[in-house]
Amino acid sequence: MRLDEDGPTRRSFLARLRNEIDKRGTIELLRHGLKHHALNLDLFYGTPSAENERAQWLFEQNRFTVTRQFRYSQSSEQALDLGLFINGLPIATFELKNSLTKQTVDDAKRQYQRDRNPREKLFGFGRCLAHFAVDESEVYFCTHLKGKSTWFLPFNQGWNDGAGNPPNPEGIKTDYLWREVLERRSLTDILENYAQVVESKDERTGRKRREQIWPRYHQLEVVRRLLASAAEEGAGRRYLIQHSAGSGKSNSIAWLAHRLIGLTKSGTKARARGRRGKREGTGGGPVFDSIIVVTDRRILDRQIQGTIKQYAQVGATVGHAEHSGDLRRFIESGKKIIISTVQKFPFILDEIGNEQRRRSFAIIIDEAHSSQGGRTSAAMSQALSEAGAADEEESYEDQINRLMESRKLLRNASYFAFTATPKNKTLEIFGDPKPQSDGSVKHLPFHSYTMKQAIDEGFILDVLGHYTPVASYYRLSKQVEDDPEFDVKRAQQKLRRYVEGHEYAIKLKAEIMVDHFHDQVLAQNKIGGEARAMVVTNGVRRAIQYFHEIRSYLKERKSKYQAIVAFSGEHEFGGVKVSEASLNGFPSAKIAEKIREDPYRFLVCADKFQTGYDEPLLHTMYVDKTLAGIKAVQTLSRLNRAHPKKRDTFVLDFLNDTETIRDSFADFYRTTILSDETDPNRLHDLQDDLDRAQVYSPEQVDDFVERFLSGVERDQLDPILDACVAVYQNKDEDEQVEFKGKAKGFVRSYNFLASILPYSNADWEKRSIFLNFLVSKLPAPNGVDLSKGILEAIDMESYRVEKRAMQQLILADEDAEIDPLEPGGGGHPPEPELDRLSNIIRVFNEQFGNIPWEDRDRVEQLITETIPARVAEDPKFRNARQNSDKENTRIEHDQALQRVMVALMKDDTELFKRFTDDEGFKRWLTDTVFGLAYEQAGMR
Repeated sequence: MRLDEDGPTRRSFLARLRNEIDKRGTIELLRHGLKHHALNLDLFYGTPSAENERAQWLFEQNRFTVTRQFRYSQSSEQALDLGLFINGLPIATFELKNSLTKQTVDDAKRQYQRDRNPREKLFGFGRCLAHFAVDESEVYFCTHLKGKSTWFLPFNQGWNDGAGNPPNPEGIKTDYLWREVLERRSLTDILENYAQVVESKDERTGRKRREQIWPRYHQLEVVRRLLASAAEEGAGRRYLIQHSAGSGKSNSIAWLAHRLIGLTKSGTKARARGRRGKREGTGGGPVFDSIIVVTDRRILDRQIQGTIKQYAQVGATVGHAEHSGDLRRFIESGKKIIISTVQKFPFILDEIGNEQRRRSFAIIIDEAHSSQGGRTSAAMSQALSEAGAADEEESYEDQINRLMESRKLLRNASYFAFTATPKNKTLEIFGDPKPQSDGSVKHLPFHSYTMKQAIDEGFILDVLGHYTPVASYYRLSKQVEDDPEFDVKRAQQKLRRYVEGHEYAIKLKAEIMVDHFHDQVLAQNKIGGEARAMVVTNGVRRAIQYFHEIRSYLKERKSKYQAIVAFSGEHEFGGVKVSEASLNGFPSAKIAEKIREDPYRFLVCADKFQTGYDEPLLHTMYVDKTLAGIKAVQTLSRLNRAHPKKRDTFVLDFLNDTETIRDSFADFYRTTILSDETDPNRLHDLQDDLDRAQVYSPEQVDDFVERFLSGVERDQLDPILDACVAVYQNKDEDEQVEFKGKAKGFVRSYNFLASILPYSNADWEKRSIFLNFLVSKLPAPNGVDLSKGILEAIDMESYRVEKRAMQQLILADEDAEIDPLEPGGGGHPPEPELDRLSNIIRVFNEQFGNIPWEDRDRVEQLITETIPARVAEDPKFRNARQNSDKENTRIEHDQALQRVMVALMKDDTELFKRFTDDEGFKRWLTDTVFGLAYEQAGMR
């Protein structure tokens, strides 16, 4: 067949090629070639193996070409700055701009959006893989031109944990694009393993949707770096990848899982740390026998299978382990990628026998902080470890040694942990240790794509950009003739919950939400009129209340929209059992699908859809739930998913203060670093304290553990535990609180430390087993609730809410260091401070109900956090707290408070004046700060 001469043969071939590109896309043809008549034509030769000379020669025959001023249209003289081709097939186009000529990457993007007709053949779906907008500072790309709605994604290295690229002493900042990414072998790798067309189906309409994917720079970089390290190090290393929510972790995990299948060893380290047996030391063998992906997201299963489908028969490669025995069967049948949920993983792993100990594993963990609890880690290790199964003849000591070994992270597995919000435990388990000159050991992520960079690049939205707290004003009244005494602190907490959960308060806040959404979100055509709202509540009962009130007010407004409620289980409300399905009128599994459809616009949640939920149409969040730390970041980040028509988000918060929310996000805005490792000596201290309490004896611990490990029935275990419980109940309340708290702390800390410490301790292991059972049998301390009955003695006279000015919460532009886990627990219950009901209500109304909103946030922050914290840090007060009685500590406190108030005088003159002039306020503030500072100093 002659194709280099014009004629019927050539024209027939080109027609066939054109039709196949239209139908299958360029990437498919490059990978799998073209069938024409009796011929199977290869259109591209992929990456050759090092020892295959013919494959190397064929690869060199590929023609990578660049055309400048590339004229792409038959109907006009328009031209692109560059066109990149492989063997004549278009791969990428480029618009290049230069700031010296007053043009930037934004001009290049606009040129694609406005001046390039998407109906031109070159710009048809699947014909060209990527279109790049480039200047000397930044790179952006898209995979499909759609006119003005074309959506460009960043393709930058990042600089200083933010957008852009680092300075380049040898050239312009963006030369990595052609020197690194578009280099022949690198581009070939992208075409073979990353670029793909993903097809999905709309379950409601039945329509198929196709999307062309090209990796972003941080995705390409992290997978390549992980592969290089794993090939060099072999099995047995841990990696922490801190990638921001919404940054494409699912695709990164899918690509990594696929690439790990065929990864082979390289370098001396890999050979030294390889599997035992004949192949050890030979090099070149596979690093991992199986890749296990632990996730709770069903979509990840589909994405991995969709990715693998591009390269292999899915049925022979991927297995989803849902039932006991699946994992063992998949491994033995040669499945390379095995997907399991966090909940089912420990039980599935229990089924793996001794025959797996010579295999090597890659364990990829999606959202590591929620999936690596001590029990899950131990079950995973026990099932896959080289320690193998129990020997029927092993002694009690052998059993203890085997259990301790099984808690260790596996030597025959590498862990790849992905998370946006790493906790201290996660950093210490999976992070890279970096010894410091002062003797401390910091732990850092192996790779990070920060929230700061994602926001700077516009890949996710800044959910703190339009944050509006809401003030609550209320007044309570006494409804009983006498004036009983109650515990002030507990009473104040109950009164706050009563007020915020009162039917009238819920009704009023629901109306504010509905009015705001119609008047400020829909009326402004947010997300092209497709915006959705989430209502985050403080529990199931509150969620159901909001659902009914929102639904009623929508009817009253004659709105065409409706609400959906989401919560787990079945609950009693209004005298009847209800579930989310019975209230919504459709199955729970349909909620995520239904909220994308009209008439549904409000999703009312109680502890559901607040982590891992990816819905770009979510624009507004109404928060009536206490949030802090990781929970605050995860919850508010549901809004950050980008959409071509989404320009901003909005948060209306009825319960939290701005400082708490800002501090919560600050830990994860840039790279999160663990300041030091956990001190295992604290476990020794905890064990000594628990042993000295004499709730149990060492003999009871040994007797219980030995019986438990020998598999005796429950009736032979409970007598030992019950004897200990009887001793515990004879102790006073302070001793009960201290023992139970420290016992919980010991179990929690040991489960964590046992996985990372290089040594084992049999006493710790035995006490962990024993205390885990004992804690569950210990009753709550015999304390008396001295605030009981207060809600029956009061009523709410009035309640109103008022929006505060919208704020943009600015986060500190610096890496965040978080403290390591502090093994511990216990403590003492605060001494109840009794006061008359009338005084409690008066103080509550004065301190929380009548402060003007513009001052209330500042005053409340100072009184509850800033001032107590400064007093708690006062050296004289701390010394008295640790070494003297409460009376002497109070004396030092009052003097320390005076010093703190004088220091605040310059910035808070009004508060200082009231403290000095108003004796009643001074007494109340002194008592309040003393309680808080005393508690804080006691925890240090």
